[in-house]
Amino acid sequence: MFFFKFNLAKFEICNYNLGMRLRHKKNAENDVLSHPFIIATHNEAASTFDKHNETPSEGVMHCNPEKIFGNKNPIQIELGMGKGKFIREMSKHNPNINFIGIERSATIVLKAIDHLGDTDILSSYPNLRFMCEDIANLENIFAKHSIDKLFLNFSDPWPKKRHESRRLTHHRFLSIYENILKPGALLEFKTDNLDLFNFSLEEIKNSNFKLLEFTYDLHNDSKLNNGNIMTEYEEKFSKLGNKICKLIARI
Repeated sequence: MFFFKFNLAKFEICNYNLGMRLRHKKNAENDVLSHPFIIATHNEAASTFDKHNETPSEGVMHCNPEKIFGNKNPIQIELGMGKGKFIREMSKHNPNINFIGIERSATIVLKAIDHLGDTDILSSYPNLRFMCEDIANLENIFAKHSIDKLFLNFSDPWPKKRHESRRLTHHRFLSIYENILKPGALLEFKTDNLDLFNFSLEEIKNSNFKLLEFTYDLHNDSKLNNGNIMTEYEEKFSKLGNKICKLIARI
């Protein structure tokens, strides 16, 4: 019983993108698996989504974006999409690009679906889909060098030194991104956490990615802020006076 409580607490605390704790919604995993807007990555023999599982799930399979979207348009992915505001608006502004929002928590994915509205969302958002999956599984889901761009927005900072390998800009994750991104593809990262940003800059510099541009004050950088779409978290903390950091890197 103690083990369950410990992991549930960790699960709630890690929902950094929402700026709040979210209780796990009963039957959320089954609701997500059956929803037509979700790209299913588990076959029938695979285990169901497990929010306590720290290792890549078994039974995942490559998804086929061309078949899912019915075209060969570029594929861009947001890792840790939260409620989905950023990728939702990106899909509206870029109809010739296909977008996939990935979030590990089924409860949060359902929240993101709710924010799409009550209309026929498959028709309203033909170039957008969500996925409920652990980022550590990306290489098992997407074909090598198949993705055109990755977005990381306000990832969990994991501030303790012993947890730095869980940061989504840690080199172990960068190597995963390198394998699924097309040569020359971009990685964009935004955060208000200065320590995480400085850590990320160093990880990028020591990786196979090439750092192209970065700023410690995005909203006062006329070049990098041009066309910027804010996440819920970005809006909230910008109003409090927090400066937003951003970097762009190419593989």
